[in-house]
Amino acid sequence: MEKKEIYEKHKKYLVPCVANYYKEPLILDRGKGSYLYDIDGKEYLDFFGGIVTISVGHCDDEITLETCEQMRRLQHTSTLYPNVPIVFLAEKLAEITPGRLQKSFFTNSGTEAIETAILLAQLYTKSHEVITLRHCYSGSSLLAMNITGHWNWRLAESLVPGIKHAHNAYCYRCAFGREYPVCNLECARDVKELIETTTSGHPSAFIAEPIQGVGGFITPPKEYFKEVVSIVKSYGGLFICDEVQTGWGRTGGKMFGIEHWEVEPDIMVMAKGTANGSPVGITIATPEVGDTLKGLHISTFGGNPVTATAALATIDAIEKRDLVQNAEKMGRYLRNQLDGLKEKHQIIGEVRGMGLIQGIEIVKAKKEPAPDFVLEIFERTKEEGLLIGKGGLYGNVIRITPPLTIVKEEIDRAIGILDRSFGKIEALYTV
Repeated sequence: MEKKEIYEKHKKYLVPCVANYYKEPLILDRGKGSYLYDIDGKEYLDFFGGIVTISVGHCDDEITLETCEQMRRLQHTSTLYPNVPIVFLAEKLAEITPGRLQKSFFTNSGTEAIETAILLAQLYTKSHEVITLRHCYSGSSLLAMNITGHWNWRLAESLVPGIKHAHNAYCYRCAFGREYPVCNLECARDVKELIETTTSGHPSAFIAEPIQGVGGFITPPKEYFKEVVSIVKSYGGLFICDEVQTGWGRTGGKMFGIEHWEVEPDIMVMAKGTANGSPVGITIATPEVGDTLKGLHISTFGGNPVTATAALATIDAIEKRDLVQNAEKMGRYLRNQLDGLKEKHQIIGEVRGMGLIQGIEIVKAKKEPAPDFVLEIFERTKEEGLLIGKGGLYGNVIRITPPLTIVKEEIDRAIGILDRSFGKIEALYTV
């Protein structure tokens, strides 16, 4: 089909919320490694990876081979029957996740994993109330949208009771007007008053991302999670760690993001990069918490042998190729280059993140969010063959998440394109 016909059919047959980047959306045809190619054959360096999903590069040979072999052997059974890949994956997760996490439940997406995690916490604590963070994103179900701390990601009114949104550790735009580290972590300590004034005093759980993804890669101070988790646990609540975007070595040096903050979750959720693009959702809990999920509960496609095989192959590739270490090394180099761009370009308000999950907040004078600049940066980077993401409450944060296999030369190419794009924006506007 011609491009025009594809656009017309997309508009006619898909609901309007299935929106696309760019004035003229990219129609992608194939991918390999760090690169994607459109239907005209133009090459793009992928620095967003399908929203932080391509961990080991597009169409990795080993992962593809193992997945295809499983498809030829057994594609589906449902959870009513055990299969080898699901058992091996559950065992592997128990081995590599932090702390005492051991009991897994498999679904198809991060949204479903969040739903399962909240259910587990409510069953275990016999409490309904949930503490979450402003600027967080949890998914597209009714519960997940109500947990989400972005009005523009809520397509219906706030209809789920018992959800309380605490201030997040957004140091660049501190809600308390303070500066770290002299702030004494007021955002974390405020959770105590939140519990005492807006809940029954017995919340079921505190759920948080180590680094807020859709929120714009907001990265808390090193002491934050120890403080806030300690407060929540003192009132009987569990800690649910949302590793959908930070898991699998993305933050560099550790397999899971929360390990940098040295606290152990009672429940953890994973998705996205787990299977390098295959749809998957995972909820893992400590034995005592996991064992509360009894009775009739099923996920037809959760634990599908094909997806479980893809996940195992992805984990194997990450471990054998030392990609956690590569994310740390290349992430440090990427961050140094981005910090250099900040010194050069006044439209960059802050660079933040860890490893290969880096955010660039684009602003005008006095920290005014500049989503219009971001849209123009997108068009210019597209022209030069670089794909990036965006996020933040105001849509003014560029999100950089290349595959964990990225190399220095590819980072240099991306930095050059970003440098030229920022320069062109500053030449056109008074900032």
